[in-house]
Amino acid sequence: MFSSLLGPDTLMGRRTALGSLLGGTLAATLGAGGALAAPAKGRKRGRIALDFNDPVDNLYAFGKIWSGYEKPVIGGFHGLMYMRIPGKRLIPVFGYTGTGVLLAEHDPRGFLKIKSRETGYFTDLRTGNILETWDNPLTGERCEVYHFYNRLIAGKLTTEVPKFAYGGAGDTPTTMNEGTVFPDADGKYPFRLPFSRYGDDLMLQWDYAHDYTNPVSPEGWPTYSTGPRITPSEHFVMYASLKETEDRDIPVARMRAGFSRMSECWPWMRMGKHEQRGLTLFGRMHSHKGLNGLDEVPPKVRAYIEKHAPEYFELPPEWESDNKRVETWGAFAQDVPPENPAYEWKAKALRPKDYKGPPTGLGRRSYT
Repeated sequence: MFSSLLGPDTLMGRRTALGSLLGGTLAATLGAGGALAAPAKGRKRGRIALDFNDPVDNLYAFGKIWSGYEKPVIGGFHGLMYMRIPGKRLIPVFGYTGTGVLLAEHDPRGFLKIKSRETGYFTDLRTGNILETWDNPLTGERCEVYHFYNRLIAGKLTTEVPKFAYGGAGDTPTTMNEGTVFPDADGKYPFRLPFSRYGDDLMLQWDYAHDYTNPVSPEGWPTYSTGPRITPSEHFVMYASLKETEDRDIPVARMRAGFSRMSECWPWMRMGKHEQRGLTLFGRMHSHKGLNGLDEVPPKVRAYIEKHAPEYFELPPEWESDNKRVETWGAFAQDVPPENPAYEWKAKALRPKDYKGPPTGLGRRSYT
């Protein structure tokens, strides 16, 4: 679900998105570390109507739907990705699936802390098995697959809409939900996400669209890089129960979502030398969370994680993270050595000191 993305001085986005969501899958312009003030005494109980024009209530609803309160909640995402070559029929290339373990804390004075741990995998179209290698239909090359593991994303949101800050100097941060959130008279963006209600159906749109410097540069990774810039975007349409969301005695609202994603090809697809290296990769997925235990996790994903990375079904106790691995291209540049031996591997210095590398997939070798 979550192709999620909490930046070091920013809180994120599900995903790779979950997940990115899936999730994929909040990069906000707040410090991810730092203590959150203790919530006010006398926790409210029962059902209390939410005012979605109030950023504090909006934060509460978002935290309960995207994540959950009191104890970690596990979500899953799964779907299909296509190559889009201009003027030609879309080509289905692989499945895209993964998990997110999330927990939130809401302070009624205007803060929302969120932390998550995420996985992202690519699967065989016919069998649904997680791929270790993939045959590129355009290049004819067998490619080793890069599995995405985000061990901890942590940060906090305030009553202003966050911005994603990726890339390097000169890259413009991305406003979360651009097109459905708008500045006030002071030029600030109050945290008023576009909720809509139809009976008990509570619906929410959540979007981001990036444009930033590619960490996997053509100079360092000529066969992995698709070019000097990348433009990933993720788009969610979430559904929850209004009654569940407003009931303070229920810590988690059951959430279902449609999740779509567009970007250049993933680095591990080795499109750098192909004439179509700039083509679009499009994905459509289901995303969901709120069932007990591991009931959200697709069976083959569950078996793979239980065998290779069972710690990714749990959250660490801390709420602080350097958030240096929240963006897939950046994590790839940390894990996979440059192909050009003369290129300075600066991204390696960004690896967390105690990080032992991704449990599986391309990039594992550089830690062993």
